[in-house]
Amino acid sequence: MKARIHPASRLVVFRDRAADTAFLTRSTADSSRTIGWEDGNTYPLIDVEISSASHPFYTGRARVLDSAGRVERFERRYGRTAAARG
Repeated sequence: MKARIHPASRLVVFRDRAADTAFLTRSTADSSRTIGWEDGNTYPLIDVEISSASHPFYTGRARVLDSAGRVERFERRYGRTAAARG
């Protein structure tokens, strides 16, 4: 890596407000707010709205959209059928 062109990487706590969980990881992000972590050290704190702890895809609560129903509704509305597409 070239010297002096990369931002400094440090330990940062990301807190997911929706799931009430926190993750300690390395990041180049910085914050003026801090939080005391389980190891007794203080780290910068960044609040996020969604993470793997609260995102429906990762938690298994994802909804499956009825895409076939949408296509059929579109075809009924605009007069196209599957046979006409050929």
